[in-house]
Amino acid sequence: MQRINIHHDFAIPVEKLFAHLSEHENLETIFHPTKVRRLSDGQGARNGVGSAREMRALGGPAFVETVTAYRENELIEYRITKGSPLKNHLGVMRFSSTPTGSHLHYTIEFEGRAPFIGPLIRMLLDRGIRKGLGKIRA
Repeated sequence: MQRINIHHDFAIPVEKLFAHLSEHENLETIFHPTKVRRLSDGQGARNGVGSAREMRALGGPAFVETVTAYRENELIEYRITKGSPLKNHLGVMRFSSTPTGSHLHYTIEFEGRAPFIGPLIRMLLDRGIRKGLGKIRA
């Protein structure tokens, strides 16, 4: 099992950070050069439970991520539900307010379908997400 564990502070209110990162299309910022396309809206909220996005990295095959838990300004959980060289995937974004803005605790767990794939994807994702988070000025 591979695990990415990121803590990042932002000088913006948690409501703005959550609004930005819950919008599927905005995830291109943190998953660059992956292209993100909304497939469906969620139940009760546009980006809530059941909303889905198609992601395609570097011309590779597309895969689908679906939101499985959603609490506004607090939590987004999602899983890969179609495609991908990964299995047992779970992404969790936890949001909280701080005296100077907001905090994101972002974890992603997964296994590679082939032995060498997991560590390689973990390294690339970890580096890319950290770099992308640094660009957010929502």
